[in-house]
Amino acid sequence: MKLLIKNGTIVDPSNKKEEKADILVNNGKIEKVGKSITDKDAEVVDASGMLVLPGFIDMHVHFREPGFEYKETIETGSRAAAKGGFTTVACMPNTDPPIDNQAMVEFINMKSKQVGLIDVKAIGTITKGRAGLELAPIGELYKAGAVAISDDGSTVMNAEIVRRALQYCKMFGMALIEHCEDVNLAGDNTVNEGYYGTMLGLKGIPASAEESIVARDIMIAKDTGGKLHLAHLSTAGAVEILRWAKKQGINVTAEVAPHHFSLDDSNLVNYDTNYKMNPPLRSKDDVEAMKKGLKDGTIDVIATDHAPHAELDKHVEWNLAAYGIIGLETAFPLIITELVAPGVLTISEAVQKITINPAKILNLNKGTLSEGAEADIVIADINKEVNITEEFFGSRSSNSPFIGKKLKGSIEKVYKAGKLVYENK
Repeated sequence: MKLLIKNGTIVDPSNKKEEKADILVNNGKIEKVGKSITDKDAEVVDASGMLVLPGFIDMHVHFREPGFEYKETIETGSRAAAKGGFTTVACMPNTDPPIDNQAMVEFINMKSKQVGLIDVKAIGTITKGRAGLELAPIGELYKAGAVAISDDGSTVMNAEIVRRALQYCKMFGMALIEHCEDVNLAGDNTVNEGYYGTMLGLKGIPASAEESIVARDIMIAKDTGGKLHLAHLSTAGAVEILRWAKKQGINVTAEVAPHHFSLDDSNLVNYDTNYKMNPPLRSKDDVEAMKKGLKDGTIDVIATDHAPHAELDKHVEWNLAAYGIIGLETAFPLIITELVAPGVLTISEAVQKITINPAKILNLNKGTLSEGAEADIVIADINKEVNITEEFFGSRSSNSPFIGKKLKGSIEKVYKAGKLVYENK
């Protein structure tokens, strides 16, 4: 079946395009991009006044399956992703059992195909059982289809294991994604170390807990030449260290989550556990550093760190509550509201960080509207407001601090390989 998307403004950073044009889709692929395309056999979609974008890629989600299906499944997570404009996601391996062997990678691949909404890729573990003691079979994970390795949720504290893992990653052209938090400095503390944590009587995690691991891993990447990616940066110092590393030509990239450029630790004043996350919300200065890092290209990717939790995990005392929030459906509205509308990023710069940049890091042939590419396409209205309510979410969980907010940037239609997988009605 043919599809013709007409009269929209195409924003395709991979081809440096930002222009009004049409897209003809045939048999799940982009057949032609150009002006005034006609095809009498195609279903015509009028995208007047809207943006036509490559399908988004989120390289950091938690879909909880297997082991925690009461929070999220690959099916419900895929539905949330499609609603947010994400046609490809990469699942972190902190499941039960963890994704630390070939069978587990194949399970994720199989479930993704069964659900059939979006592409769900597996990230394998760095160490067996995510225990930080012994390397996982990285070659086996790669051959099974893992797109990266990570012990996310835990830092690999043994530097020698990180070094050996990066050496293996270099052999396969694969990224090692590090959760940067020195557990000895962080302890059992739950918020940013600073004024608000002290005022609320909550123990603080110092910025150095993140920055020390960022610095350590960057130097190991310098020694090995391995491909290092830093997950969910949150401190100004971490961004500064990364900026230095990039100037040295070290093979390192990084991401920031929307909540770390949209919220700060002053939001904690009501002890609302939907603001409890790891890394914690930092200071206003740290938020500004995230925006500056995005603007100057130091931070390559915006990734949601979508972390669904059931009410029983969140509606408890602060110190007992689980860390994390859902983020797939609110990511694009937050990018438009917090970054594009105020002029921090152009729309092309913003789209680059959720399309071609993560695609390159994960070695995926995606994130583009090039002719011949798979027709993963998003139609969005950046001037339209969305009301964030509990009913807004496609996820199984609704642990979001943005409920009750009005944001700009509405996802109107999402196509996966030319098939409509979401429509805003």
